[in-house]
Amino acid sequence: MREDCHLTTQEVADKVGLSQTPCWSRIKRLEDTGVITGYVALLNPEKVGKPLSVIVEMTLEQHDDEKIENFSRHIATLTEVTDAYLTTGEYDYVIIAAVEDTEDYEVFLRKKLLKFPGIRHTRSTFCLRRLKRDPSPSL
Repeated sequence: MREDCHLTTQEVADKVGLSQTPCWSRIKRLEDTGVITGYVALLNPEKVGKPLSVIVEMTLEQHDDEKIENFSRHIATLTEVTDAYLTTGEYDYVIIAAVEDTEDYEVFLRKKLLKFPGIRHTRSTFCLRRLKRDPSPSL
């Protein structure tokens, strides 16, 4: 199911060697316990006009709980952001943004991301090619 969530319960049952009813019960239990958190369609960035991925590392001026929560909420509203992480180390946050091109990234950076008060420093890295995209961990 991790590789193809369109499989029917019967198809999953056949692959794992169970009958349909116990297989359905196991899938339901995985959903109920939060192991399976949802089902999504992965969009091809090139086909939807956002072929450029940019990794942005950011440091905030202040690190109190309120600033961190406010910035986290701000990041969640930015449609260009596909991934966002609160991190340890040199930078406080690492985000990945999907944009059309460098001009689109400049607009995103200047007019959306840096509009949040209290960002001390950013560093951007443009991705040349995606080598792997795996939306959930392997088992």
